Amino acid sequence: MGKNKGKDKKNKASVDVVTGDTQDVAAGDTLKAKDYEKQLAKLHVELVKLQEWVKTKGLKVCIVFEGRDGAGKGGTIKAITERVSPRTFRVIALPAPSDREKTQMYAQRYLPHLPAAGEVVIFDRSWYNRAGVERVMGFCTEEQARRFLEVVPNFEKLMVESGIILLKYWLEVSPEEQTRRLKGRVDDGRKIWKLSPMDLKSYSRWDEYTKARDEMFAATDTSWAPWYVANSENKKKVRLNIISHLLSKIPYEDLPRDKVKLPERKKLGKYQSPDYPFKCIPEKF
Repeated sequence: MGKNKGKDKKNKASVDVVTGDTQDVAAGDTLKAKDYEKQLAKLHVELVKLQEWVKTKGLKVCIVFEGRDGAGKGGTIKAITERVSPRTFRVIALPAPSDREKTQMYAQRYLPHLPAAGEVVIFDRSWYNRAGVERVMGFCTEEQARRFLEVVPNFEKLMVESGIILLKYWLEVSPEEQTRRLKGRVDDGRKIWKLSPMDLKSYSRWDEYTKARDEMFAATDTSWAPWYVANSENKKKVRLNIISHLLSKIPYEDLPRDKVKLPERKKLGKYQSPDYPFKCIPEKF
């Protein structure tokens, strides 16, 4: 993993229809915006069906997204959640731990966010911060990182045995594509918030992150909570592939629904609004 398979092919520019990103993809590896939108719409319909099944049957679903900076986690999560209810699909992206949280049991601050019945919880980075950024950037000791890798399989086994459906995704991106994406954030006012000082420090440590990833897989890729790796060189394709995969891993059915029909309105005009001086916004567009 991590090698640019398309490095010998000429690149073409394409526009991401979800985020507006312009991305280079290898010739012959493009996905037209129209085709992407069509496939995504179909998958969104299935996600709504899944949502209703989860609520009706009281399922508990936990989806973990990990990967390097610029791998496309945020765009993938947005593609999953944009047509479903935020009351059912909850996205958790925790900030750096507070001084108090640093003194707690490591997994303690994640526990309140685990799903209850009828919920799908998506972690945009998770407890695996300890196996990745914390380990590589020196925010924990090597002993703490190794102890985490020993303990976390049992932690996840408890989750699964309690009835939680746990899916773990690693988005894999090449160093060349990561560089291109991070450079694209520097001068883009819409994306500059994505480029933190920590991202810049992490960027120079590719091999350290690769080693940490490999040791994380070796320790935590279990039969009850396996890792699924998604090639994210093409943002549109990885979104479709991940949504399709997660739908295949959670058994659900299309629940019957009563046909929806709008009721007739009462006759309009019986009530007359007062001449109130509303403060209307300027219509610049």
